[in-house]
Amino acid sequence: MAETPVPVLNFEGVCPDCGERKVSLPLPLPRVGDDFDWSVRDYDGFRLFMLEELAARFPERTRWTPADMEVVLVEQLAAMLDQLSGMLDRVAGEGYLATARRPESVRRLLSMIAYDAIRLAQAHGEIDPGESGPVEQRKLLEAYWFSNPAAMEQARRAGPREIFTQRRMVTLADYANRLEDHPLVLRAAASQQWGGSWFVVRVALINWRNTPLDATPPGLPGKLKTEVEIFHAERGLCVPGWDANPSFRSILRPFLDAYRMVGQEVLLLDAIPVGISLSVSLRVKPEYFQSEVRESARQALGMGPGGFFEPGRLRFGEDLHASDLVQALMALDGVAHVCVNRFKRIGSQFADQTETGHIGLKGLETAVCDNDPARPERGYYRLVMHGGRLG
Repeated sequence: MAETPVPVLNFEGVCPDCGERKVSLPLPLPRVGDDFDWSVRDYDGFRLFMLEELAARFPERTRWTPADMEVVLVEQLAAMLDQLSGMLDRVAGEGYLATARRPESVRRLLSMIAYDAIRLAQAHGEIDPGESGPVEQRKLLEAYWFSNPAAMEQARRAGPREIFTQRRMVTLADYANRLEDHPLVLRAAASQQWGGSWFVVRVALINWRNTPLDATPPGLPGKLKTEVEIFHAERGLCVPGWDANPSFRSILRPFLDAYRMVGQEVLLLDAIPVGISLSVSLRVKPEYFQSEVRESARQALGMGPGGFFEPGRLRFGEDLHASDLVQALMALDGVAHVCVNRFKRIGSQFADQTETGHIGLKGLETAVCDNDPARPERGYYRLVMHGGRLG
């Protein structure tokens, strides 16, 4: 420790009453060397470092045993430093999403990037929404993650990806793409039209089973209802009340209003169905039954999964070509030859396009062929079978 300097008065001048105060400052303290290895993090490293320090300070002592008091103290200190080092690593790790291990830390870090893990867990049925407050909901989620680490890891990976997920509706492409994300919407096309005072965005939709927007769905499958509920719950939207038989428009409108631009008028429109009248002759191979080939042809031309007229398969304004129909039927087992005898739009004002093999569509028109006797305006077809086996 440096001592306080003492001032000294010197009277060396001509005047005996004038003195000069002089102070001799002590030399600066030597710098303390830093010979500690800051990369040491565990018990063995701390113990070895302290034993080497003891051996350097007491070179005359050549033997150290585990029973020596100095060695005992060194080992106790090394154990405590090892625990503190581990605690420091855990605390530092909890501050980053990639290394956090506690459910509470993961939830807080996800909330910083606007990922609502509680709402998503409620939507997927992982925790019960109930009527409890936010504190109880956080505890339920953390308890669920503690018992199901895989769910926490899934949220940890999904959170950063949500930053790059674009859900707003700004451009016309945004309106079409975002509405197609909805489980009930198969195809969407957006256009802009001047309404007299401002531009109006018009979005045409092809819904599940070609259901009109204002019609009550004929009976949604339970799986589809669950997908719609999860879709709305993930985005914080009201879940449809199925008991009230809501229309597709009432289901889609809250989703549209939540993500469209403020002040932008958006109209939802149905696609314009264009019924197609077909007459096709099929020649069946000799080793196949006509009934089996007929049923396969009905499925190929039907509205079911993989059918040619499956809702949403054909785009808005997509022209219809007879060659595509022939290709779909020729791919069936047992079909030797296909002949298209009629290929036209429903309506006497439209000519038969069998020779050209092309039916032009435009705008919001989309080709349909439900083959429903109760609704002939939505298209029908006739199959004529030749050859093959009867039965």
